[in-house]
Amino acid sequence: MELLDKVGCYEFMAEPFHCDFSHRLFMGHLGNHLLNAADYHSDARGYGMTYLNPLHKTWVLSRLAIEMKEMPCMYDKFQVETWVESAMRYFTSRNFCVSTRSGRVYGYGKSIWAMIDTDTRQPTDILGIHEGLIKKYIEVDKACPIAKPSRVKMGNDVQLVQTLEARYHDIDVNGHINSVKYIEHILNLWGLDFYKTNRLKRFDIAYVAESHYGDLLHLYVEEVAAGEFCVQVMKQTPDAGEELKEVCRCKVKFVAK
Repeated sequence: MELLDKVGCYEFMAEPFHCDFSHRLFMGHLGNHLLNAADYHSDARGYGMTYLNPLHKTWVLSRLAIEMKEMPCMYDKFQVETWVESAMRYFTSRNFCVSTRSGRVYGYGKSIWAMIDTDTRQPTDILGIHEGLIKKYIEVDKACPIAKPSRVKMGNDVQLVQTLEARYHDIDVNGHINSVKYIEHILNLWGLDFYKTNRLKRFDIAYVAESHYGDLLHLYVEEVAAGEFCVQVMKQTPDAGEELKEVCRCKVKFVAK
C-alpha cells in the first residue's frame, strides 16, 4: 500500500444554514467537519470505515477538545488539517487545525479515539489493523498549541437544568446518539441573550457510555468560574426505572465579546 502524506487537508465552507444569528458557524457543525476530516483521512490511509465495517469494527470518539480564536463566518471557505499524534493498542490521539487557505488560524482541536467491535461493543486492537499501519502515519512535529482534553470534575453544586428524550435526529449510523448531538444539546443550555454577549472559546467533552433512542437525558450544570461551566449528562433508559448512568461530561469556557 502506497503511503500518503501524514497530514490530511480538507476544504469546507460555512454554509448559511450551518451558521447562527451572528453569521458564525455553529460549534456543532464545526464538530461535524472535524469528524468528517478524521473519517476522510483514516479512510484514504487504509484504516477507516470502508475497511473496518466489513470486519465489524468502528472508530468511536472518546474525548474531544476544541479551542477557537474565532469561528468561520457565513460563506467563509476554510480548511481542516488533521493528523495522528500517537497510537497505542486501544487508543489513538488525533489533532486538528482549522484555518483559511492563506494560513490564518481559526483554532485547533485535540481528540482521543478507540476502536471497538460492533458486535460486542468492546475495545479492539488498533495495532492489529494492517500490521500496525497507523503507526507509519504518526506526526509529532506539527504544532497543535492547545491543552489536551482535560479531566472534568463535577462538584457538589450541580443543578438539573434540562431533561430531554433522545429522538430520531439524535441517532447515527452506529445506532446510538451521535457524538456531536451531545455538543448541540449542551450548548442549547444557554439562551440567545447570553450568546449575544459571550463567545464560546473552548469546549472539552469526555464520552463515558452510549445512549440510544428513547433514553431520557438529564443535563446537570455547575458554574465553576466566571464564564466556565461543567456539564454532566446522565441517561435513564426506559427499562431501568429510576437508575441513572453517566453518558458524558464536559467543560465549557466562554469569553465576553
